[in-house]
Amino acid sequence: MTRIPANIILHTDSSVLEIGYADGAACSLEAEFLRVHSPSAEVRGHGPGQEKLVSGKRKVRLTGVEPVGNYAIKLSFDDGHDTGIYSWDYLSELCSGKRQLWRGYLERLREARASRDPAGQGVEVLRFRPPPG
Repeated sequence: MTRIPANIILHTDSSVLEIGYADGAACSLEAEFLRVHSPSAEVRGHGPGQEKLVSGKRKVRLTGVEPVGNYAIKLSFDDGHDTGIYSWDYLSELCSGKRQLWRGYLERLREARASRDPAGQGVEVLRFRPPPG
């Protein structure tokens, strides 16, 4: 049975999407989590085994939420991604499986030796020259 949100709030300061249901249940989904679990073909591919690991999205921000008919929302992110349609069923799956999905994502990053940080960020290199003589 499809769980239809009673309200969806985008907290622009924290870039968190809050989803509330009529039964009082609620869930908060961070921009990075939503971006790396986008239902778009760019992330999920066009069939089983074509999924792509999205890395470097620790600082991504949600910039917009638009309704899609009576069955979904479309999210926009500041990295230009805006092609995923998040159905009510998929949002419910993300809410109920958030902890397990996040652990799985972190494990895939580790296995790929990839990072949540954008390329060139999160690393500071200090170089020293030995004194002459």
